[in-house]
Amino acid sequence: MTENELEDAARASDRRVTCWRGRTVGLAPLDAEDADLIHGWRSDPVAAHEIGFWPRSLSSLRERMERDRDDHERDDFMVLLPDATPIGHIALTNQDIVEGTAEVFQVMDPQYRGKSYGTDALDALTDLAFGELPMQRLQAVTHTSNTAALNVLGKAGFVHEGVRRSACLHRGRRLDVAVLSLLRAEWEALERPRSWDL
Repeated sequence: MTENELEDAARASDRRVTCWRGRTVGLAPLDAEDADLIHGWRSDPVAAHEIGFWPRSLSSLRERMERDRDDHERDDFMVLLPDATPIGHIALTNQDIVEGTAEVFQVMDPQYRGKSYGTDALDALTDLAFGELPMQRLQAVTHTSNTAALNVLGKAGFVHEGVRRSACLHRGRRLDVAVLSLLRAEWEALERPRSWDL
């Protein structure tokens, strides 16, 4: 992070309210001021390749975040360290309360990848979805070559359901997409502390 980003993060941490906790991270509602950080994370070439999108302008991200604030089918959170340092964005999207289904999305700050924070944040989000919301099934979709995401999803209990062959175009190539899910019964069988037990 640059010095300005650290100062912005410090100011933001003064007003952040962590509404949910994992073992090593907290989740706080996303705020409009988070657009700069998220834009930087999504602009990282590794993240852009693994997630399969190209970065859009900062102004378009801000507009989307404003629109999403009133979207009752999604919940977006900033992933925070105990000192309130923001290290990622995680979301529960496409929520269908009647069917009890939703999709998970996550992107982490490059310097915090590979340190188990992503798994902890995903565990916390699944505890929220199954412990506080009436979800029955969570789904995640990623490229079959995105080993980092597949590892995080596997550690969080997600089961590989199948592959959507040639489902997306990225960098001039057709890529397969892995579909993973976690069902309520599978979450209940996980032998780990829940967020409210930490």
